[in-house]
Amino acid sequence: MGSSLTCAGVVWALLSFLCAAASCVGFFMPYWLLGSQMGKPVSFGTFRRCSYPVRDEVHQATVMLEQCGRYASFQGIPSLEWRICTVVTGVGCGLLLLVSLTALMGCCVSDLISRTIGRVAGGIQFVGALLIGSGCALYPLGWDSEEVRQTCIIQFDHSSCEIGWAFYCTGAGAAAAMMLCTWMACFAGKRRKQYPY
Repeated sequence: MGSSLTCAGVVWALLSFLCAAASCVGFFMPYWLLGSQMGKPVSFGTFRRCSYPVRDEVHQATVMLEQCGRYASFQGIPSLEWRICTVVTGVGCGLLLLVSLTALMGCCVSDLISRTIGRVAGGIQFVGALLIGSGCALYPLGWDSEEVRQTCIIQFDHSSCEIGWAFYCTGAGAAAAMMLCTWMACFAGKRRKQYPY
């Protein structure tokens, strides 16, 4: 059992896995936008939220429930931009994860990744990272939704909310995949041996 990767290919496989992991973890965490409502910390992701107001029927008041959860349905996501962002970023993360796991298999399986397959994998990584980058660019366009306006006081160029670590983690993973992994994929596969017939 030998490797089908060059030394650069092994580095590419490990870096691809780290980039995919960073993007996927950031995507699934609800800490893209951080703010506060009714004195409690509130955070939003593309399809999840932490801390939300509920009606307390016993005391006849609105209270903040401090737990994280998904929106009840896809249509429950507060804005069209966040729905598009969820789909686009999810597909991009799936592509990065697919390529990174294939690359890791190439470390252990001979003749799995050739020069051509490595270049195709780099192209797929580029598309995946481009999708994630597009999702990150769309995300701020959804800040005008009612849920966000209840949490964030936006006046002119100032907001009471701030971008969270998960947004940066997702974007950084995609940027590294686009700039480094795509380039390294071109040198990842070994040249096929020519066998005389």
